Amino acid sequence: MTFRVRWPDGSETACWSPSLVMHDWLSPGAEYPLAEFVERSTTALRIASERVAAIYGFACTSAMQQEAEITAIAATHAGGAVRVLEMHPPLPAPATAAAPPAGASSTTAASASGASS
Repeated sequence: MTFRVRWPDGSETACWSPSLVMHDWLSPGAEYPLAEFVERSTTALRIASERVAAIYGFACTSAMQQEAEITAIAATHAGGAVRVLEMHPPLPAPATAAAPPAGASSTTAASASGASS
């Protein structure tokens, strides 16, 4: 997945992760203090790399490289906030349960309660 951020100086960086776990740690449109952004993104990238290792038997060097890039860019700023501009792909919308067929709920309720005619 990719996520694009705006640094305190207004510059933007396109970042990459091998896992959607980034959505657990960052939110599109959210702004984080610089240190918090670094902590959240590096934690998520390490988890993503561990997931790759669990599947393929080796860590994801691209995730480690992205972590190093984020840390290096952050070191050039004295503070401020980082805004997450976008994350792609977005999380899927939550599934909604389909409505039961007409009349099914009263039949089900009568059966469940042991009612008989």
